[in-house]
Amino acid sequence: MFSLWDRGTRLCDGLSRREWLRFGGLSALGLSVSNLQQASAFSPASTQNQLSSSFGKAKRCIVLFLLGGPPQQETWDPKPDAPSEIRGEFGAIPSATPGYRVGELMPLTARLTERIAVLRAMATDDNAHSSSGYWMLTGRPHAPKGLENALPGAPNNWPTLAAVVRHLKGDQTSLPGSVRLPEEIWNTGHIVWPGQDSGWLGDHADPWMVTCDPNQPDFRVPDIRLPMEISPSRLSQRQALRSLFNQQFRAAHSDSHKVQQWTNWQSKAIDLLQAGEAQAAFALDNESPTTRERYGRNRFGQSVLLARRLVESGVTFVQVNWTRWEDDENVAPAWDTHAKHSQRLKTALMPPMDQAYSALLADLEQRGLLEETLVVWMGEFGRSPKINAAGGRDHWGHVFSVALAGGGVRGGCVYGRSDRQAGFPLEGRVEPQDLAATVFHCLGFHPETLMNDPFGRPLAISTGNPIAAIL
Repeated sequence: MFSLWDRGTRLCDGLSRREWLRFGGLSALGLSVSNLQQASAFSPASTQNQLSSSFGKAKRCIVLFLLGGPPQQETWDPKPDAPSEIRGEFGAIPSATPGYRVGELMPLTARLTERIAVLRAMATDDNAHSSSGYWMLTGRPHAPKGLENALPGAPNNWPTLAAVVRHLKGDQTSLPGSVRLPEEIWNTGHIVWPGQDSGWLGDHADPWMVTCDPNQPDFRVPDIRLPMEISPSRLSQRQALRSLFNQQFRAAHSDSHKVQQWTNWQSKAIDLLQAGEAQAAFALDNESPTTRERYGRNRFGQSVLLARRLVESGVTFVQVNWTRWEDDENVAPAWDTHAKHSQRLKTALMPPMDQAYSALLADLEQRGLLEETLVVWMGEFGRSPKINAAGGRDHWGHVFSVALAGGGVRGGCVYGRSDRQAGFPLEGRVEPQDLAATVFHCLGFHPETLMNDPFGRPLAISTGNPIAAIL
């Protein structure tokens, strides 16, 4: 038996908990959390009000991208009543949202679900890492779908979300407007996925790639510090010489646009070397040992902490990639748990994820930043309903979960429902273009916002619609 405390919180369908109780509660005798969207249909007026009130609430965005495909069954969409070969080894635990249970390996996150909106019917119907990942990262489907080891380049060169945001908002400080860390996303053989750069949008919008391990004791970003052998006075001399060369080059070169573009890149590089704010943003040593431990002393945890520092320093969009760790095996790297699924979740994956993700949300809230910071938890797809002969789960793009918090998102909200095996959507199916439209909406850009391709043709930044149910 449990109680529902009515504190005025509104659920995904716009009902308060007290109103919800009038419909019959959360047990098998009444409504379940996954049925919320059935309880009350959206009217055009209420939907428009939700969209208007959430538009532009986020000043910044942090994306946590879990390479390999985190399992919906052990995270946001457990199936405790399914057969053992479906539900897996782990159970479900209550969360802070009455009636909603999450996987038992998320005890810290479970306390924070009142800040989180969960999409439990995300789908790409694409079981290939790189092509499904391209769709998730850009909001545009890869052509063709289901293509593993896809490479960057036309026709699949739509700019990543981070690039579109940098193009639209520009750089607010000496730091780039969008940053990716600590590594690019790649398949075995270091085959880099498409959809991670600015594509046809141009280099001015390219998210800055910071390859690093912020957990290392000697962590530093060489691109923002002068080499030991170059003094500030020597740098000034080099700048004067650079200016002279640029003047001569501009006079001799017919393409003034390219010359100006090169000059802008040079100026940006010099700004990074000279600006104290850039160096301060990466100074993790300025964080207390308690805070660093709170996020987890590993590459992912410290990368998430660094993301928080970057958005505080004026970076609009930061994407933290969970890529392979040094001891990962090719049979099950990162979240691609084809084998030893339960063992990897229990030891290598869920504890550091749960720690870093919960620390980020709590830290942002304590600093008064969560309401203005959109945090997106996602991967390229989910895992198969049935555990395979190697004790693993395989690729599954037919249904999986994504979580959003802060910046215009309604917490304590679950939207969409999968079937009894977490294999296919039953209600509330969402595709990546709608997720992209939601991110843009929260950052203050309508999906119809236009940007010109290299041929001067105006193209909308998204073909999707903001997910009104979670806003």
